[in-house]
Amino acid sequence: MLFRLLDLLAPRISLTGMPGAWVTLEERRELLLLHPVFLDVPQLRKQRIRHLDLLVAGCSYAASPLVRTAVRRLKYHAVWELTAELAPLLTRACRLLPIVQGAALCPVPLHWTRRFARGFNQAEMLAHVLGQAINRPVQSLLVRTRPTGAQARRTHADRRRAMQEAFAAIADPLPRCVVLVDDVATSGATLDACASVLKKRGVERVYAAVVALG
Repeated sequence: MLFRLLDLLAPRISLTGMPGAWVTLEERRELLLLHPVFLDVPQLRKQRIRHLDLLVAGCSYAASPLVRTAVRRLKYHAVWELTAELAPLLTRACRLLPIVQGAALCPVPLHWTRRFARGFNQAEMLAHVLGQAINRPVQSLLVRTRPTGAQARRTHADRRRAMQEAFAAIADPLPRCVVLVDDVATSGATLDACASVLKKRGVERVYAAVVALG
């Protein structure tokens, strides 16, 4: 919240350091030129992601400094206005998904302690904007049962271990098809753990849509 206050008091600075706006017209055009990323079942299994059926991303995280800056500002500095700039990447990526009738969007949950400290869940914000764009309901189907700590500095194996039994389903009945929504997927461990819980509860198809992959 301190960062949010400072952002309100200070001039708005764009993703490339230009004053006056969170995102300039030129930056917005560059974001729209990014290519979606699509991982099917063989590609997911090769990366040891065992429970997701498809994963789509608006772009490669490594390929776009603009997206990296936007995600960090949204997540750590509460620049909520950037949700509207990142959501079109999700919307475009979701066109690659065979979303069936009755499918629901499910934001990846934060543990309540992390959500309380941060004041919001960026995955929820993105999911609601996406839901409006593609006319799909957003449902909180999962809860994070314990804090799992920061993932950024962990190896892929450590991330998978940290995610074991970290989620539980809280809705009954569950939709036949669920699209998990998050900002970034790195190893895919968090999304895979969520998908595992949903499939154990009878969900037939679990897809994932993220702003960036990598």
